This record gives sequence, structure tokens and C-alpha cells, in this order.
Amino acid sequence: MTGKIVYLTAILIVALSLVACERKKIAEINADPGRYMNKEVAVAGHVTQSIGALGRGIYQVDDGSGRLWVVTNGRGVPSKGARVGVKGHVKPTITFLGVNYATVMEETDRRAE
Repeated sequence: MTGKIVYLTAILIVALSLVACERKKIAEINADPGRYMNKEVAVAGHVTQSIGALGRGIYQVDDGSGRLWVVTNGRGVPSKGARVGVKGHVKPTITFLGVNYATVMEETDRRAE
């Protein structure tokens, strides 16, 4: 009986982690940011630019397929060149004549890779 409970709990944890956050290529997000609004997504890549002060800031992540700006509140920004994995919510972007500019993700979690 205890073995079944442990087994079912493990399956539930794995299922929730898969549903909760999708890892995406930045090019997919930039191609259709509206598709990812109000969903938590994850990206990973190298930090190409970073600007921060007093625990807040913005940094740019490049995964080889594209670049994405990430806003952070209270965690500070990683250093340029750092490899990070980031979870967050895609925020409204600027679109002009069918081209998306300034796609931004608000960070909910980050880890070094």
C-alpha cells in the first residue's frame, strides 16, 4: 500500500512539473508572443547584456535561436556571459507592421546552468 502511494505521488509531481512550465526556444516566443501570454515558459541561454541596480533590472538572454529581454524585480541581474535558465511570463510587446519589437519576459525563477 505504501509503495503505491509513493508511486502515485511521484507520477503526480512529474505530471505537474511538465504541465506547469514549457521550455521553448526564444525564436518560437518572438515569432508569436501572444501565444505565450499568461503562460509560464522557460528558456535557457547566455546573458548578452545586463543592466541592474538595487536588486532590479533587465538582462538579455540568447539561446542561439534569438534574444529575449528578461525583467527581474528583487533578485538582481546575472553577469554578462553567464549561462542561465529562466522561467517567467511573457508580457505585452510592441508590434509594428507585423514585426515584434521588445518582447519581454517577467522572471519568476532563475537558475545557473
